[in-house]
Amino acid sequence: MESRIVREGKYIGKTRSPVLLARPVGRVLWGCGTGPLPCLRPVTDDRGAAHPAGPPARNPRPVQSPTRTVPDPYSPRPVQSPARTVRRPQSAVKESSRTVPRTPAEEEASAFAHPPAAPDATVRYGDHPDQVVDLWAPGGRAVPAPAPLVVLVHGGAWREPYDRLHVSPVAAFLAGRGLAVASVEYRRTDGADTKGGWPHTLDDVAAAVDALPGLVEKALPGAADTGRTVLAGHSAGGQLVLWAASRHRLPAGSRWHRASPPPGLRGVVGLAPIAHFDSAVALSVCNDAVTEFLGGPDLLPGRLPLTDPARVLPAGVPVTLVHGRDDVDVPLAVSEAYVRAAAAVGEEPRLTVLEDTGHFPLIDPSADACATVAEEIARLAR
Repeated sequence: MESRIVREGKYIGKTRSPVLLARPVGRVLWGCGTGPLPCLRPVTDDRGAAHPAGPPARNPRPVQSPTRTVPDPYSPRPVQSPARTVRRPQSAVKESSRTVPRTPAEEEASAFAHPPAAPDATVRYGDHPDQVVDLWAPGGRAVPAPAPLVVLVHGGAWREPYDRLHVSPVAAFLAGRGLAVASVEYRRTDGADTKGGWPHTLDDVAAAVDALPGLVEKALPGAADTGRTVLAGHSAGGQLVLWAASRHRLPAGSRWHRASPPPGLRGVVGLAPIAHFDSAVALSVCNDAVTEFLGGPDLLPGRLPLTDPARVLPAGVPVTLVHGRDDVDVPLAVSEAYVRAAAAVGEEPRLTVLEDTGHFPLIDPSADACATVAEEIARLAR
């Protein structure tokens, strides 16, 4: 039985911000879209076009793998002590009489060892081949119908080789825990202005979130309660869901502005999200993925205010961030910077820090970290 130790919280700025420390399995090294993603299986899209059977081509940029903790350059001081501590058993490999945490390579291999999960339905929110959403009805243990809806947005540094297929096992895992799941695909950067990145990726996520209530009710009648929706995204997908929840904070003339948060939205869960663009740019997160996503360094001043989750605050909805302390791809400092920015405008996001955990166990259904993610989603969906 899990033991919980609760301690008095510390203040971050002028706002009490709960930070949850957990100890699940962790430590993973992931190139954020710069290295080859293991091919799970050949697939075809709904137009019959075959996806390549082999791994995607390497990005010519080398993967940066820092070996030390990089402090947030925008932080005058570290985030204060945690408010709550949750201790969990740690998955590890026994070597003689010692317990040895798994290596980053072993964690990455574990994350990609799961076969792809077939959705119950696939719906389209636009005409482009990437403008589709996979849907899973709630399963597993008996749950009252309809179930809360999780809108899941995958990561991959907004880059073309990384699509929704790699999070399909997570979608099925969440569905097995009694949640309806919608896994969103979107256009991604491929070096050409016509494919993805600014503004197409943002167009797609905004359109998908707006269209999903009607699409889900039609495709899975009675299965999902769109009045209890949680947006969840990993890495670059974490930026996209935080941004999607805050579109009412955009200027009225913006193409993505909406008058209020999406209807029925209970909250947002960012999984190692690229949630603070100034920090991400300063740290060259995922080999300068933010700069590439927004079209180049000269365009950052005009585009950061419209895309950076830390600049479209207050969100006005509950926000939880889950981050591995040992994440070398999107350092924990990025989430900490978002927490400070939100606290400065009076919000209290929850930051769950997972000990001995890197970037990828958060979407590995066999890792304790993924169970923590599911618990955080369910907590907001109640």
